[in-house]
Amino acid sequence: MKKLPDVLLARGEGSVGVAAGLWLGLYFAARAMLEMDGLVPWIRASIALAPLPAFAWFLREFIRSVSGTDELERRIQLEALAVAFPLTLLLLMTLGLLQIAIHLNMDDWSYRHVWPFLFVFYLTGLIRARRRYQ
Repeated sequence: MKKLPDVLLARGEGSVGVAAGLWLGLYFAARAMLEMDGLVPWIRASIALAPLPAFAWFLREFIRSVSGTDELERRIQLEALAVAFPLTLLLLMTLGLLQIAIHLNMDDWSYRHVWPFLFVFYLTGLIRARRRYQ
């Protein structure tokens, strides 16, 4: 089994892995709390926005981590994003058109259910690029 790329591993204080873990933990905690009834709208909005600072930190650390790598790793990351971005557009365009054409169950195809595909698209591009440069 291959090791994870350095940019996905935790490296000391302010690391990508810690930031990603905090963001995901806050996201799923917010999802769970928003399922509760009886919360006033401003509290619900605050809960919904709570993961944003952690995601901003993750993004900053990820970009800093990629910036600190060699040219090959930067190229691999760029190719991963070059695969993920058009696949994301394809998914959103298709879902948008299907939503007009037929009824899509929002319990299955809302934004909160579709965003994990973006990570899958990025990993697909990352695996493809790593194989290319092995």
